Amino acid sequence: MEIKDFGRVGVLMGGPSSEREISLKSGKAVLCALKDSGIDALGIDIITDNKEENIRLLRSYNLDCAFIALHGRFGEDGAVQEILEQADLPYTGSGVKASRLAMDKIGALRIFRAGKLYVPRSHFLERPAYNKNNDFKNDLGFPLVIKPANHGSSIGLSIIELEREIPAAIQLAFQFDERIVVEEYISGRELTVGVLDEKPLPVIEIVPKHKFFDFEAKYQAGLTDYIIPAPLKKEIAENVQQAALQAHKLLGCFGCSRTDIILSKDNLPFVLETNTIPGMTATSLLPKAAKILGIDFNQLCLKLLELAYEKAKV
Repeated sequence: MEIKDFGRVGVLMGGPSSEREISLKSGKAVLCALKDSGIDALGIDIITDNKEENIRLLRSYNLDCAFIALHGRFGEDGAVQEILEQADLPYTGSGVKASRLAMDKIGALRIFRAGKLYVPRSHFLERPAYNKNNDFKNDLGFPLVIKPANHGSSIGLSIIELEREIPAAIQLAFQFDERIVVEEYISGRELTVGVLDEKPLPVIEIVPKHKFFDFEAKYQAGLTDYIIPAPLKKEIAENVQQAALQAHKLLGCFGCSRTDIILSKDNLPFVLETNTIPGMTATSLLPKAAKILGIDFNQLCLKLLELAYEKAKV
């Protein structure tokens, strides 16, 4: 596409979720990249999840396309995508159904399992049922991972090693969601794989200096090392890439995604979750992987816009 063909692009950022500050960083980076490329782009700070208010806001800007840089609730859960479809605006990333599925860790794990991907053994708890008896029988061993079903950035997540820690970890997760996931901890190498335009990007290995890749390790400089491409045998790297691509396809994702994987000690790729709107600063993981293939940040943003227009034609 020619630059003039993109029209006026609104970069949606901020949002009402717990990941608002991260989203603002992504949005500002994307806005800067689009402007550098000559796009008529403007930043739109989404401050509410009220449907009618957002429809009025978007219409007031006379947009031709929306670049979604919203993370978490009302960004990745299909809600803003539904609004954009009602407004007949092309938008970046996955559609309503795929966004909703990927954001719901419970639904996504069920789809991955049905699709024959390796996933951790898990239990799903709902607050009303749990509150009746405060009873959870652990048959998954230790360590355990306990996390909200609909949150990203490791918010509300605990990794615990003792029985007495279970109730507090469950209550922490319930602070962020009515449904939570309790799953076995897979010991191994932390990997992540981006998918761009239905093709897997190089594998990234994540080496946190903390005990695990928590919120602080993700967003505070110097607390995590990223190795790109990950030092893996060719066959193993390809298996990991195929697992990420399969996860992307099983959920019905479009444009881009990033799937987190643990490579077990016997080199099996256990899929943890898929992010439909990965971080989008120049130092975020999807852009880092794209850069290895010679796609710089500005080019990546333009590619995602092109794909948005392609999706709108289907």
